[in-house]
Amino acid sequence: MHWSDEGIVLSARAHGENGVIVQLLTRAQGRHAGLVRGGQGRRVRGVLQPGNLVAAQWSGRLPEHLGTYVCEPLTGYAARVLDDPDRLAALSAAAAVCESALPEREPHAACFEGLCALMEVLPGEHWAEVYVHWELALLAELGFGLDLTACAAGGANDQLAFVSPKSGRAVSLAAGEPYREKLLPLPGFLAGRGGGGPEEVGQGLALTSFFLERFVYAPHHKPIPAARQRLGHRFPAPA
Repeated sequence: MHWSDEGIVLSARAHGENGVIVQLLTRAQGRHAGLVRGGQGRRVRGVLQPGNLVAAQWSGRLPEHLGTYVCEPLTGYAARVLDDPDRLAALSAAAAVCESALPEREPHAACFEGLCALMEVLPGEHWAEVYVHWELALLAELGFGLDLTACAAGGANDQLAFVSPKSGRAVSLAAGEPYREKLLPLPGFLAGRGGGGPEEVGQGLALTSFFLERFVYAPHHKPIPAARQRLGHRFPAPA
């Protein structure tokens, strides 16, 4: 069995004396693992940094086997953010969420394209807001999309300020004010009001974290990845 595809490195873990088991998110094969022989060598270690885009060739005797990878570098996304702790935390969080949330060997081309797009914008100015949008898109791809376009209670759509933790739908300021303590804040940049910045990003990360935990991790009795939790700690939501 053999296939070739592009993939983003999600993780690389030592195996044996010089091998590495690599998890890739590929365009056509989905999240897929394989053994890279000699992957602990200095040259190959740089290629297999989480977040990097590689050209991968996988081969195995049977489809269900672990198989082996040969990976060649395409785009070194990790090197672009190594000197920025916040951006590097976002890269690590995105890789960890993909590895833990996406089913193995199930194609999700939209997830691959979305992760590539996120990696491209990480060095830019509004990367943190884009990261929140990326997690919302990931939830939608997994079947748990939120409706942030209209008020669930029939209020004015130009004053959307909250999200219902039960329905995942937006709620207007007037309709939600009496129930503020039971609702999740909706940051302005997700409601089409512009804005953004660290505090709103913190609200956005708290929002996506709530629904990732509820729909993706809790049903499988798994915690949100530590790398994702660390990113949230960098952008605390306002009290």
